[in-house]
Amino acid sequence: DIFKEQLAGILLAAHAGSLTIMFPLVSSLDEIRQIREILTSVRNELLREGHDVPGYIPLGIMIEVPAAVQIINYLIKEVDYVSIGTNDLIQYTLAIDRTDDAVAHLYNPLHPSVLKLISITIKAGAKLGKAVAVCGEMAGDAKLTKLLIGMGLRQLSMHPSNVLSVKQQILRSEMAKLNSNARKVLSHTDLEKIEPLVAKFNQY
Repeated sequence: DIFKEQLAGILLAAHAGSLTIMFPLVSSLDEIRQIREILTSVRNELLREGHDVPGYIPLGIMIEVPAAVQIINYLIKEVDYVSIGTNDLIQYTLAIDRTDDAVAHLYNPLHPSVLKLISITIKAGAKLGKAVAVCGEMAGDAKLTKLLIGMGLRQLSMHPSNVLSVKQQILRSEMAKLNSNARKVLSHTDLEKIEPLVAKFNQY
């Protein structure tokens, strides 16, 4: 019932500007199909009540759990775009609670498993011409900007305070070099080799 109320509120606000809806923590095709069914029922109910609501709404999903990446080639066909939620993706991939001081030091966005999951998602989007964005702390970390751009990302969602430092990294970059550097990083499976490589690339 709460979900339906939220969707109704979003649809009623659509006249105020451009609208898309993105759903978090999706891990199966069934969930996307259920979402569409509920959204359709909510829209039809609003139309019966005489409200003016849009007929087509771009839908996206957050990629935050490894299970979603495992079937990303199927999930991405069902939506208009995806956004990689790096905070949760790292946490669930590495089985680390980043708020737990006892294990927080093991939380690392450059872990080869995390980078591989991000790369798989980017490639799936490129293959079908679907937009892939990234949000979370990785998106606003200027030390990772060149790597993410080199991996193929073009949309970064971050806190406004990080925009300037990320923009400066992009302006100082050459795309061909970024792509080559990213391939070098992704070829490694040893975190101790990945971290100094990324640091070295940021010096250029």
